[in-house]
Amino acid sequence: MSPEAKGSALLVLNAGSSSLKFAVFAVEARGLTQRYDGQMEGIGAAPHFTLRDATGAMLTDRRFSETEAPKGHEGALGVILAALSPLLDGASIRAIGHRVVHGGRDLSAPVMITDAIMAKLHALVPLAPLHQPHNLAGIEAAARHFPGVPQIACFDTAFHRTQSHAAATFALPPRFFDQGILRYGFHGLSYEYIARRLAAEDAALGHSRLIVAHLGNGASLCAIAGGQSRATTMGFTALDGVPMGTRSGQLDPGVVLHMLDSLQMTSKDITHLLYHDSGLKGMSGISQDVRAIEAAGTEAAEAALDHFAFRVRREIGALAASIGGIDALVFTAGIGENAHGVRARICAGLGFLGINLDPAANAAKGPEIGRAGDPVRVLIRPTDEEAMIAEHALALVGRT
Repeated sequence: MSPEAKGSALLVLNAGSSSLKFAVFAVEARGLTQRYDGQMEGIGAAPHFTLRDATGAMLTDRRFSETEAPKGHEGALGVILAALSPLLDGASIRAIGHRVVHGGRDLSAPVMITDAIMAKLHALVPLAPLHQPHNLAGIEAAARHFPGVPQIACFDTAFHRTQSHAAATFALPPRFFDQGILRYGFHGLSYEYIARRLAAEDAALGHSRLIVAHLGNGASLCAIAGGQSRATTMGFTALDGVPMGTRSGQLDPGVVLHMLDSLQMTSKDITHLLYHDSGLKGMSGISQDVRAIEAAGTEAAEAALDHFAFRVRREIGALAASIGGIDALVFTAGIGENAHGVRARICAGLGFLGINLDPAANAAKGPEIGRAGDPVRVLIRPTDEEAMIAEHALALVGRT
């Protein structure tokens, strides 16, 4: 790290089921500066460790054999810290920020992690069984490596707690809402980052009506007005909404009942189907990777891409209605930022909303891809959940 960054640093961890993403930020007088980032992917199988500096230059690119593979998230964190230690150049870890998928109804802002908070987060595991346990494993591993260092939990659900009761509830008897069955929404850290970035770029955008499309292997959209979430496509779980890489998205609940009663499928079978064998992968029969699907050019591949675009386009119209119109459409995340063909499919037919793409700008990946003079701006902006977590962590612990 640079000499002025030797004082202290923030470590951000984003633990997934088989991955551990990280970023290191120097705490400086002018604010936070990202110094390093990377990930350990393939935890539990064939781990692959990458580490980059602030310019994107690769400092470490290592694949582990089965015999030398680190064990679990704690082993992965050990490898990451061993690689970072000489690069920190004497800087102390001021705090560790964590992405936690679910904060429930009560945890609507980042919090310092305590035993009581951990108990609440463990109680939420049934609401996010494929994500929450791994987030908590990262926290527990970090606590053992850094005893006494403040740890901060930042929630993907928190940004959406500004939604009205009408937007958040299901048409069920009120007792179910009281039991926590409601539309939580996810990808909140990404949406918060995009909203803040646009407001910093242009104050008018910060007060405008935005629809942000976070399209990646996990995908959702959010209607934002005045910098606050008003409606989103994901609901009680991260399975709802538009189709994703391997997840089905919105499904008539009668389909699940039919699978249980008539097809004699177990809940475990249905869970695996809807989370792992549906979406773009299931429809195309090829992959969840849009590049592979586009290259295949088969009838099933085209059907998968058309369905994905149709569902996203339909949600854009619905979300625009929820906030009384739209001033800007923003694409972010892996597909949103990189797949110009998918963006073109989505925006085809949205002219009635004032959304039209400039084909050359779209192919060049923007950052502004709408037709000049149209009433709705169409933008591409990279998201940065780790930077958002770092900002929240610094706000809680201060600079000293």
